Amino acid sequence: MSRSISLIPATLSALSFVAVLALPAAATAAQRVYEGREAAALRCANTLALTAVALSAAEMIGEGEKNVMLGITVRILDRHVEGTWAQKRAAMEVMRDRRSVPDTLEDYRRIAERCLVQFPIN
Repeated sequence: MSRSISLIPATLSALSFVAVLALPAAATAAQRVYEGREAAALRCANTLALTAVALSAAEMIGEGEKNVMLGITVRILDRHVEGTWAQKRAAMEVMRDRRSVPDTLEDYRRIAERCLVQFPIN
C-alpha cells in the first residue's frame, strides 16, 4: 500500500484544532441541530480529522501531513458551520460516535476530494 497522500496546504496547525475541540462543551451552551449543507460540512470535517489521526497512528502519514489535515478540518468548521465552537465540538462528537472508524475511512476514500471542492478553505 502506498504511503503517500495528496493534501492541500492549510494555515492552521493541529494545535489550533486540538485547542478548539478540547474545550469543554459549556453546560449552558444551547444545543444546536445541524442540517443540510452544515451537516455535510460537519461530516467532511469529521472524516478528515478522524482519517488524519488514524493514518498518523498507523504511521502512514507524518506529523506534518496530519497537521495539515487537521488544519483543513478547522477551516471547514470555521467557514462553513455556524454556531459557537462548543456547539461545533458537540456536533463533531455526535458525528464521531455515529460512524465507525472503518466507515469513516471509507467515507474519506469516497468523499474527501468532493469535500474540499464543496467546502473550500481559501
